[in-house]
Amino acid sequence: MSNTYQIYLISDSTGETLDRIFLSLKAQFKNIDYKVNSYSFTRTENQILKILDLATKKQNSIILYTIVDNNLAKFLANTCDKKKIPCFGVLGSLILSFSKLFNQKASHEPSGQHVLNDEYYNRIEAIQFTMNHDDGNLINDVEKSDIILLGVSRTSKTPTSIYLANKGLKTANIPLVNKNSIPEFLKKNPDKLCVVGLTTEPERLVDIRKNRMNSLRESKHKDYTNLEKIKKEVDDAKDAFKRYKWPTIDITRKSVEETAASIIKIHQIFLRNKK
Repeated sequence: MSNTYQIYLISDSTGETLDRIFLSLKAQFKNIDYKVNSYSFTRTENQILKILDLATKKQNSIILYTIVDNNLAKFLANTCDKKKIPCFGVLGSLILSFSKLFNQKASHEPSGQHVLNDEYYNRIEAIQFTMNHDDGNLINDVEKSDIILLGVSRTSKTPTSIYLANKGLKTANIPLVNKNSIPEFLKKNPDKLCVVGLTTEPERLVDIRKNRMNSLRESKHKDYTNLEKIKKEVDDAKDAFKRYKWPTIDITRKSVEETAASIIKIHQIFLRNKK
């Protein structure tokens, strides 16, 4: 008997919500093998029957779904029950509970979170801004940022910036290569914008940079992976953050999501202090 669990993620929209929920769920159970089968924009009974037909042919199948149409959700649950396939609705009970709490009937509209409102367009604008201001680009325009990230090379500035952009925050990131890397307007007005310094342990940075160089099949630039040189880079960056009183986050043992969550809190405090 196979020890691999076949996880079927069935959504009536993009499936993004379900993917994130399953990632959080999976993290709670170590040493379990999964094979994920994702099905987005599932909105008919015929689509469901085809998916369940595949699921019945596999061992250890489990269904997780986010379907807001009550009739379709019931059809899926009932069919899974008949076929003896474990089936779990992720949003159903929450929607019902909130409907009672708000004393309002839910719209049961698929993709309701993707409505093209101001929040959506602000997020798209933030993503575009962040991509244009990655790695020190368009530095003369960086004053329009909500957040500016500073750090030496390979301190997760770009992925963190993109994550923040998806939260609607215009984020620029600037690599600290030398003393002249920090723009003059930030030196003269260090508290005008929300600036956050990212740092990490030099030993960890050596490994990350070596992996980067190997992936690029690059053997030159030994200073880039030299531990003593990196220690000086990190120390110089920390000195600059301290000099200008910019909050600093050590990302050594943090995920991008954890780092971004800390930055968002810093940004909220920054906005409160500006009032």
